[in-house]
Amino acid sequence: MKYVATGTGCTSVWCVRNQIAGVLLAAGEGSRLGGPKALVEVAGMRLVDRGVALLRDGGTAPVVVVTGAVDVPLLGVITVHNPDWRSGMGSSLAAGLGALPDACAAAVVALVDQPLIGPGVVQRLIAAYLDGAGIAVASYDGRLRNPVLLARDEWAGVLALATGDVGARPYLQAHPDRVTAVECGDIGRPDDVDTPEDLARVSRVLVAAAAVPAPGDSGAGQPPAPR
Repeated sequence: MKYVATGTGCTSVWCVRNQIAGVLLAAGEGSRLGGPKALVEVAGMRLVDRGVALLRDGGTAPVVVVTGAVDVPLLGVITVHNPDWRSGMGSSLAAGLGALPDACAAAVVALVDQPLIGPGVVQRLIAAYLDGAGIAVASYDGRLRNPVLLARDEWAGVLALATGDVGARPYLQAHPDRVTAVECGDIGRPDDVDTPEDLARVSRVLVAAAAVPAPGDSGAGQPPAPR
């Protein structure tokens, strides 16, 4: 497993006291898209760069990006190459959590192919954690999706059940009493980018959102809530 850290220091007092890291899973080959998802551009920006911005602007540090099908040069993050990326999401999740410094008390795990999720979602998960949640999961109209915040003492249990192409889901299903659902349907959408059709649809949403500023220019560029 290969680690590359570049400029990952966290300088804010809040960040030092509350080490909540970000983990972006970006190892897939994107076979239905015609190339690795990390490098796919959506509305003029690579998915991997959008994912890093999601986690960084949402308040996590350091940010770890797990690559696999292709190595992605990135600044200001910890990059981890998962040599077992073909085995699925479970190995990438293990690689990402395993690369985090000991000081990290929790991690927000996001997927590279969900660009309609904005930093406000991550901020809500962090707020839930600071309010006592050990596992906080973004919910959209009552359906649990991504991202997921995991306190460190949950990592071993999550990884024990994360095999093949599944991540934290089996652990969450086995321990529903430990899960805090955080409704985010008013500020984001968990649409996946798996096919060229998905890419075109999501691109249209992002372009439209960027062209219509929110009242008072607050939150401009965020995707509209699903109808």
